[in-house]
Amino acid sequence: MRSTPLPKQFFTLSLTLSLLTCNLAWGQTAASQAAPASSPTPLAAAQAKPAVEQRTERIRVEDGGAVIDELRVGGETKSIDVQPKGGMPSYQVAPKSGERSWKVLGF
Repeated sequence: MRSTPLPKQFFTLSLTLSLLTCNLAWGQTAASQAAPASSPTPLAAAQAKPAVEQRTERIRVEDGGAVIDELRVGGETKSIDVQPKGGMPSYQVAPKSGERSWKVLGF
């Protein structure tokens, strides 16, 4: 009986699959050894951590032309409200883009 040579792709595919299965099996045994059976679930562990309260700052700057109110939470600007003097309508400035928006109907 004459043997036929197997294509090179077959060997590459079989090597890749064997390496993947070895890595998966090794990862499962390492994870099962690292985590004891009585460890809490990730959700319970996240809820058990004490909540860190972030510093909230309200900054008000007033000059001859406008009053600017800024809200910062944890050092990051969340909102900027501008009230121009002289009867002009107030507007908000988006902290990241600098885009201005006006409330047309203020209720």
